[in-house]
Formats: sequence, structure tokens, C-alpha cells
Amino acid sequence: MRRVSGRTDRVVVVGAGLGGLACALHLAGAGRQVTVLEREAVPGGRAGRLSVSGYEFDTGPTVLTMPDLIAEPLEAVGERLTDWLELHRLDPAYRAHYPDGSTLDVVTEPERMAEEVARVCGPSEADGYRRFVEYARRLWQVERADFVERNLDSPTDLLTANLLRLLSMGAFGRLQAKVDQFFADPRTRRAFSFQAMYAGLAPRDALAIYAVIAYLDSVAGVYFPRGGVHAVPKALAGAAEKHGVQIRYGTTVTRVETSAGRAVAVRTGDGERIPADVVVLNPDMPVARRDLLPPERQRPLRYSPSCVVLHIGSTQEYGRIAHHNLHFGRTWEAAFDEVIRDGRLMSDPSLLVTNPSRMDPSLAPAGRQTYYVLAPVPNLAAGRDLDWRGGLGERYAAELVEVLEARGYKGFGAGVEVSHVVTPADWADQGMAAGTPFAAAHTFSQTGPFRPGNLHSTLDNVVFVGSGTQPGVGVPMVLISGKLAAQRVTGRAT
Repeated sequence: MRRVSGRTDRVVVVGAGLGGLACALHLAGAGRQVTVLEREAVPGGRAGRLSVSGYEFDTGPTVLTMPDLIAEPLEAVGERLTDWLELHRLDPAYRAHYPDGSTLDVVTEPERMAEEVARVCGPSEADGYRRFVEYARRLWQVERADFVERNLDSPTDLLTANLLRLLSMGAFGRLQAKVDQFFADPRTRRAFSFQAMYAGLAPRDALAIYAVIAYLDSVAGVYFPRGGVHAVPKALAGAAEKHGVQIRYGTTVTRVETSAGRAVAVRTGDGERIPADVVVLNPDMPVARRDLLPPERQRPLRYSPSCVVLHIGSTQEYGRIAHHNLHFGRTWEAAFDEVIRDGRLMSDPSLLVTNPSRMDPSLAPAGRQTYYVLAPVPNLAAGRDLDWRGGLGERYAAELVEVLEARGYKGFGAGVEVSHVVTPADWADQGMAAGTPFAAAHTFSQTGPFRPGNLHSTLDNVVFVGSGTQPGVGVPMVLISGKLAAQRVTGRAT
């Protein structure tokens, strides 16, 4: 494994996102002097917090899996997860709503889930579900150590016995084809393949290795922290400060100062120079390279779709929904084509609706509810004709409210007290390449050792962390990226 050369005593981490905080904790546990510089007033990066008129909203991820990956950086400094976070396992993890009016509760206990699948889709489909669980569980076991939680410097690093196991499992075929081997009903096929959108691809184009996302989502368990997902970076930041990490909020880094092929300091917006033996960059990787480092030719990347998010504070409450709700449109293949290939808005949207205040009433005023509505849309590179800065966001938000009302959320529009709309233009303004919070798509050429590496090729003490580098997108992967970045500094597993 390549590692940072020279002294590594003083580390400056730019950005207090989940990856940066995880890295800081691992480094603090390894005895490094760590300073974290964060431009916002709170930690979290994309997992931030929006407070409006007594309503509290998570600004980024709302689905939380693999809490053991939150425990790891805490354990690096001798802390216990249960002392910092109150986690509740969601039951169901999701409720899937289909155009024919049927619903399927995604339960993260395989036998109960098999019963639910049998109830909705029949006993043969339940048998397929059981086989899928065993396949996806084995896939995760084979992938995790060699290909996910490991720094990969070249394709030859893939040459392990587990590569042969993945080949024998058909893991490098296409996700939809693999899912279809287990399921025949369009409803279950959608429920266990929609996660490809997280990887930036249609299920028919994504590799079957990404069936592990469905495993983590629908089998391993989905959790909700009291206080919302933003409670996770708050906990990591609190533990880091307890163990000597200095976190400076409201501090914008404008560039990394370099000399003789090394980073020597970072410069802040108020002119301060902060010396460093190592610089870890947590901003979106292409933007960090462009804005903070010396000019270089960047490899062209294919980006994931973006999303429009509606943060809604409402007087309305709905009894037939769960915490997380998947509302599938009638179209399936066409929806992916519209967003990814054609750069158009979905004509029949599939939506994620999260209602966190049903689990934690403190997130809304008394008698009120919070809703988080996510609609996949083209990124700015694919959707060049979509004028998000010309009022399209508000118009599309109004359309989505109409869609929700047609799908059973009666009076949704009339109940809105607070509405905040986030579009690809807003993601771009926050420093995300192509206006997407989901970074580079997980195509074959942007996966594993082919994904942009976390150690700079010419500045040998600059390390990257976050979804733009290895292993990739999603809260679990970003937390792992923090551990991998720390290993580049310390030269050992943490």
C-alpha cells in the first residue's frame, strides 16, 4: 500500500463531513495532532442541518445502515457508540408503494420478509427472496475485506482468491439480470434493484456487485438516530474534540500551499496560514482539485444523476405510510432513460418520501410533521437545458406535490407551512461537481482501483476522503473512506 511519505505529525483536515470526521478520529487514535477546518457553523458536510420555524431537517442522507461503521472511528479513540448516539432500528425499513395500489413492507428480518413477499407476490417469489438474501449476504462477505475496506493502488490488487469467487458468482454481470434470476414479480424486482440509482446507473447497466447495496438496505437493517442523521456527525465531532482534535467552524480554506512536490500549509479566507505535514481534503474531490490545489489536468468523469429535495414542514399526518416510503411510478426503464440518458425530468416520477418526525417528534413543532421528498433528476452535465436558476425548482416542487396528492397524500399542498427546495444548482453552489450530491457514477471504469484514488499522484502528502474517491457513494462507504485515508497517513490498519 502506498502511503504518505515524510513526517505525518500535524494533519489538517479540510471539511468536517462524515469522511473527514472519521479520518480525524482514526488519526487522533493513532497519535496525530489533528486540526479540522469547516466552513459551515456545524459539522456534517452533506449530512447537515436546516432549521426553519421550529422544523428541523436533515439536508443530506436520511437512510442509515451499518452502524458498526459509525462505531469504528469512535472505537479508535476508546469511545462507545451507545454513549454518543441513540439508534432505533426501523420496522419496516421501507414501505414500497406501487402504481396498482399494492404495498410491500421491506422488513430486515429475512423470515418475516419472506412471509411479506409471499403475502404480496406469492410463495414462489418468497423462495426467490430467500435465495437472493443468501446470495447478497455471501457477496458482501466476499467483497468487504478485499475490495471495499482496502486501499487499492492498481488493478493487480484485485488478484485475490475472492476475485475468483466473485467471478463464479456472476458479480461482474449486470445487476438487473442477476436480480431477475431470483425474482419474477416486477414489484420485487424494483424493490431490490432501485438502489442502482445510488451508484448512478440504471439497474440494467450497474454491475451485479452492487446487489450489496440492496443487502445493506433491506437485510442488514436500516436505523434512525434520535435527532436525525445529522446526529451522526455531531457525535463524531464531539468525540473528536474530546480526544484533542481541534475543529474550527466558520473557517473557509481557499488553497493548499505547496512546495517541492508537497503540501506545506493551508490558507484560509481571512489570510491565515496553517502549517501541515499532511493535508486531508474532504470537499467533493473534483472541486477540491480544481479550487484548492495547483492546476492540473483532471480525468474526465461520468457523474451520477442529481436530485431535487423538498423539505416540508406540514400540519398533515398520514397513517398509511412508514418512516421511509418508496413510491414507484408506472414506468421503470423509461424513468432511468429520461434522467440518465436523455437529461429530462421523469414523466412519471418515482420518489422517496421520508417522515422522520413520526419517529422523533422533537424535529417538528407540536402537532406538526416533517417530510423529506427526493426525486432523481439529471445532473447539470446531462440536463443542460433544465433552467434550475430560472424558477424551475419551484415549478417542479409544485408538480411533485400534485404527484404526491394523486398517490394518496390527500391535502398535502394545503398542509404545507414550511417549504425549502434544493435543486442541482444549489448542490453546485455547495461545491458539488455537476450539481450532484452522489459524486462520480460507479461505472466499471470508476469502480475499485479505477475510481479516483485517495492519495494524490504528485503531491505525496495530500489525501482525499469522501464519496468521490474509494470506495464510493453512500454513508457506509464514506465512513470507510475515512478509515482508508487514515491508513494512507499511518501506514497501518486502524
